[in-house]
Amino acid sequence: MKPAGAVHGTIAGGWWPWSDDPAAEFPELVAALAAWVGPVNRISYHLDTWGAAARKSPVDGRVVRFEGFRSIDPHTVVVIGSDRRRVSLLVVPPGVPAGAARAALRSAADRESTASVADILAANGVPLETGHFSPVFIPSARPAEPAEERWETEGGHI
Repeated sequence: MKPAGAVHGTIAGGWWPWSDDPAAEFPELVAALAAWVGPVNRISYHLDTWGAAARKSPVDGRVVRFEGFRSIDPHTVVVIGSDRRRVSLLVVPPGVPAGAARAALRSAADRESTASVADILAANGVPLETGHFSPVFIPSARPAEPAEERWETEGGHI
């Protein structure tokens, strides 16, 4: 999160979840952001980026609404507290390598930054593809080559 008194721009901080499963990820986010927004009432997210979620879910003894929209940036979530305080967070996709993810999170929390979500991710080497987070970052497997083809392409050295 950006420190108190920082310029917020479009985001107030960043988050790097483990998966694209709202039921697994959002409860921890609710607990972590209570200090910034008070008791959380609602989390808004991009509908096509995250997995399926119940519209309401009990979290820490409260019912929290999970609202999916296609109009929200695919790499953000908006967390709204009971007193209508809200924070918009850059979401670093789960499969991003640790170094790039940490750099993006530092950029998102930079006191002076008003950079857009797309600019922060691009500047830190994070692809801006849409769709569910997890499959985007799974390295493509190279099909196995027969030994004879490898022999030829390697110049006779395996």
